[in-house]
Formats: sequence, structure tokens, C-alpha cells
Amino acid sequence: MHRLTDQQKLHLRRLGHKLRPVVLMGGAGLTDAVLAEIEQALVDHELIKVKLSGADREERRARVTAICRRTDAALVQGIGHTALLFRRSRIEKKRRIALP
Repeated sequence: MHRLTDQQKLHLRRLGHKLRPVVLMGGAGLTDAVLAEIEQALVDHELIKVKLSGADREERRARVTAICRRTDAALVQGIGHTALLFRRSRIEKKRRIALP
């Protein structure tokens, strides 16, 4: 994923504000099942929220970094236990979000 500009991040944060988390990551961390759910959610929606539970700040940050690396998604915003992720659809017809 290419880096997002500040203007693009602002636009995505506005769109993501009303979203609810579609993937909840428990104490087991980044399992193959969780990764598959995140992958499918990104294909379906492009912009998703992931809720991470239990871990301390550094561990949550490491988990979000691992998710972004393994799914080729960009971290738009991370607040507390919630991360907002974006990955543009590879199929142009399925693209839902226009970036500024």
C-alpha cells in the first residue's frame, strides 16, 4: 500500500468515524482465522475498524503493524483499542472510496 497523504487520512477518518468494528481480535492475537476475516473485510469494504482487546499499548501497536504488513493495508488512525485500516480494492469496479 502506498503511503497516504494527510489530506487522504483526514478524509478516511471522516468516513470511518461512523463505522463500527467489523473484526474483534481477542487475546490469542493475530491468528490465521483473524487474518482471514480482516482480509475478507478489506475486500468487501476497503475501510474497516479492528478492535484489539487486552494487550498493552506496545503490543497493540505491534499487532496493528503486523496486520498492515500481512494484508498490505494502511493504518489511517489508531485510538486506544481500535485501529482504522484502509486498502484500496485491486478491482477497479469494486472501489467504493474515492481518495482526494
